[in-house]
Amino acid sequence: MTDSRAFCPRCGDPVPDRREDDDAAVDPLRPSAEVDLCDSCYFDDFEFIDAPDRIDVRVCAQCGAVHRGRRWVDVGAQDYTDVAIEEVSEALAVHVDVDDVAWQVEPEEVGPNTVRMHSYFTGIVRGTPVEEQVMVPVKIARQTCTRCGRIAGDYYASIVQIRAEDRTPTTEEIERAKVIAEDIVADMEATGDRNAFITETTETDDGLNMRVSTNKIGKKIANKMVEEFGGTVNDAETLVTEDEDGNGVYRVTFAVRLPPYVPGDVIDLAYDDGGPVLVSSAHGNLKGIRLTTGERYEASYEEGNAPDARKLGEHDDAVETTVVTVEDERSIQVLDPETFQAKTIARPDYVDPDTETVPTLKSRAGLHVLPENDA
Repeated sequence: MTDSRAFCPRCGDPVPDRREDDDAAVDPLRPSAEVDLCDSCYFDDFEFIDAPDRIDVRVCAQCGAVHRGRRWVDVGAQDYTDVAIEEVSEALAVHVDVDDVAWQVEPEEVGPNTVRMHSYFTGIVRGTPVEEQVMVPVKIARQTCTRCGRIAGDYYASIVQIRAEDRTPTTEEIERAKVIAEDIVADMEATGDRNAFITETTETDDGLNMRVSTNKIGKKIANKMVEEFGGTVNDAETLVTEDEDGNGVYRVTFAVRLPPYVPGDVIDLAYDDGGPVLVSSAHGNLKGIRLTTGERYEASYEEGNAPDARKLGEHDDAVETTVVTVEDERSIQVLDPETFQAKTIARPDYVDPDTETVPTLKSRAGLHVLPENDA
């Protein structure tokens, strides 16, 4: 009888058939593909773990980012030991034939810039348990990443100016601009953009100036402000330098001009006999409600959000006034909040005939009843 077993090509000893499935496909072009070394010869050359002799890591001393390849990467490490563990995990390679691999690591700090990583591995190869221990020293080099260097150097690529036409931006508008900028930077950082940051925020007598790291951020802030409050955005480029290829590098200023009136303002329109208007919106064409009738008002396309008008006051200036009587559908008698004399004024349709008090605003245009809430 002829022995059909395979033999080790190195030492000649018989090699047992390792195929678990008799129907396993065999490459017809490589009939000897199933022939393997015997266990003795196999383990002579077997390397469980492939580990470097040493790992050098560049870490930003300010933010903890790690330099990988040609860029800095935020790894979220709490300390340099965490950085060392992650770098060793990336650098170690386990032999492809090992099954059921388990490992643990014990870091040993031997100085402010060196961490010895003691790693222990176990697994199964050809049904034989294997284990190995490796020690990889990790050298930490503290540096400053590009982002932190730019922040320290007050770098900025864009300026956002928040202004308002014929007035100073409100506290709400100023604070909202700051929140918008912070949210935009946070969203960009969350997607891995390390070039997103706010360099400086300065409140001025006429508004707010923000210096930000990219033109993209500046544009987003400006557009979001107009989206929420109305107004316009103008941008202007200034050549600041040239890159290594000779292309111009520009700094862009985004000038946000908010509308002259904000919701809650009471205005008296020029060349209009319909009475004062309580502003409800400054988006597109200015919109509001007539204080004499309660009818809706909208400025023409030509007037936009800045019709010719004078500001009489604000909704918050209104004082609660006693109603003497509701005379008819168009008039109501109230006590003047200054003289306390009964006075008949226009009754807009939003006034409840059974009410006992109403909010009123007294101005150069007279005494008018306001809605309970901003229009």
